[in-house]
Amino acid sequence: MEGGPAASQALFVFNDAPYGSERTYNGLRLARSLAGRGGEDVRVFLMGDAAPCAKAGQNVPSGYYNVEVMLRGLARDGSEIGVCGTCMDARGISDDELAEGCRRSSLDELTEWTRSADRVLTF
Repeated sequence: MEGGPAASQALFVFNDAPYGSERTYNGLRLARSLAGRGGEDVRVFLMGDAAPCAKAGQNVPSGYYNVEVMLRGLARDGSEIGVCGTCMDARGISDDELAEGCRRSSLDELTEWTRSADRVLTF
């Protein structure tokens, strides 16, 4: 078999705010763990209250997790990170405020990502 087996596709869809509960934190931990394994392609889509997860310049208390840093790590590992453009607009987040590795996306792209994913996990 040339080139080895195709990578498995995992899509993580986040709806919760970056802070206030550990739901987003734990979902990002799982996404990073999966992205660090061979043969796994991970995509992340942030929508609703999760759109601010992608805001650059987050300043959290010392010793506290930082969602922006976690997303940048995923992007460095080769994961795609899309942020719902409608959700960004509703929250007053402009494209130039997005963290490195995150980009404006759309429901159409989420639809395509969902169709091509082997697994869809929601947080």
